[in-house]
Amino acid sequence: MSGFVSDGVLRPVPGDPARHEAFLAGPTPQCHAANLMPLPNGELGCAWFGGTQEGLPDINIWFSRLGADGVWSEPVRVSSDARRSEQNPVLFTAPSGRLWLLYTAQRSGDQDTAEVRVAVSTDNGETFAAPRTLVPATDTGGVFVRQPIVVLDSGRWLLPVFHCVRPQRGRWRGDDDTSAVLVSDDEGATWRHHAVPDSTGCVHMNIVPAGDGTLLALFRRRQADVIAASRSTDGVHWSAPVATELPNNNSSIQVTALRDGRLALAYNASSAADATARRASLYDEIDGDRLTDPAKVTAGPEAEPGTAFWGAPRAPMTLALSADGGRTWPSRRDLETGDGYCLTNNSTEGRNRELSYPSLTQTADGDLHVAFTYFRQAIKHVRLRPDWIAG
Repeated sequence: MSGFVSDGVLRPVPGDPARHEAFLAGPTPQCHAANLMPLPNGELGCAWFGGTQEGLPDINIWFSRLGADGVWSEPVRVSSDARRSEQNPVLFTAPSGRLWLLYTAQRSGDQDTAEVRVAVSTDNGETFAAPRTLVPATDTGGVFVRQPIVVLDSGRWLLPVFHCVRPQRGRWRGDDDTSAVLVSDDEGATWRHHAVPDSTGCVHMNIVPAGDGTLLALFRRRQADVIAASRSTDGVHWSAPVATELPNNNSSIQVTALRDGRLALAYNASSAADATARRASLYDEIDGDRLTDPAKVTAGPEAEPGTAFWGAPRAPMTLALSADGGRTWPSRRDLETGDGYCLTNNSTEGRNRELSYPSLTQTADGDLHVAFTYFRQAIKHVRLRPDWIAG
């Protein structure tokens, strides 16, 4: 890898002393879908998936921790299924102090076969118990996670999920995916399923308190047009998602509530309107455990209305602040810029230049931490103060 050193050391950025950054990478060609979480012992944990290529069974979950010395620990593999691709890790520190690791497991590139698994650690992620299936796939499709569990003041747990709906013909491509919330009132022992109305095309539901006693959810859009928003008073019943002023490129976003009441958001400020070429499928053709290259990238018109759009630029990586519960986002600043080329999922050739799948968290010292995919070759971690976003 050229252009950066993936040694996990957090260093100040020349010319921008308010910003520090590090690169994390395991011994795999591909790294993607980071998730940050403060650990019970005060360290910062980061999980992501890595392997040869998304969709292959050598894709597993990796974990590292940031110590007080400002250095990320050597990444360790914390999952290993020789038959399924394990993706989208989500860390959650339960009120009991136990660290939950949730992730998905699917056959090949078929997200409509995915199930959600969970493994629990009682020693701050040093070890994890054997995983169990939390949400199985069904005859109609798979289920995915991407965003963290939210614990309400009442003690209720909310786990946002999205359903990868199996089409009547052909392979899954995301056209009919929908969102739902799993609700638990017994600390995750049992869950109830509540669909988000009129949510077709809305995925990666991300729930945060809006500051007025209500809850806000933001969504990635399969149509690669705009970020969508929904609201709730109890976490169970949600309004139908509506468009916001912010673009979306059918790639992940994340929003977090800051201690001062503001919301901080990380997203790609791009959409299908910025795309001059598109990927016809999320994955190259997968034949068993092998990948083939059927030249699936096609230039030309946008997808038909209502269908998923793949291949819009995954850049820039932009941060935004809201002081009114997510109704407006007047402060915006690019954290990283580039062309966001993502028309290939092949990391061994180093042609992917996406800046994507951000994760945000604020630590006890008030610093904002952002982790995101850097060219699918590493996870980039940036530490800064929230007001850096306002310039």
